[in-house]
Amino acid sequence: MRGNVTFAKRQRERERAERKQEKAVKRAERRAERDTATPTEEGVDPDIAHIVPGPQPVEDEDE
Repeated sequence: MRGNVTFAKRQRERERAERKQEKAVKRAERRAERDTATPTEEGVDPDIAHIVPGPQPVEDEDE
């Protein structure tokens, strides 16, 4: 019975190591994307940068 426990533990450890490596790769990709992203103007919120103040156009009711 001990052999099964040892094998199961090794399998769990192997899966944990694989997940850890995948996460490290994803972190590196996000870091690279952040480093290559176009810089924004200082003091400008990128979430609202494209919004035009004032009245908004009326949407068609047909849609």
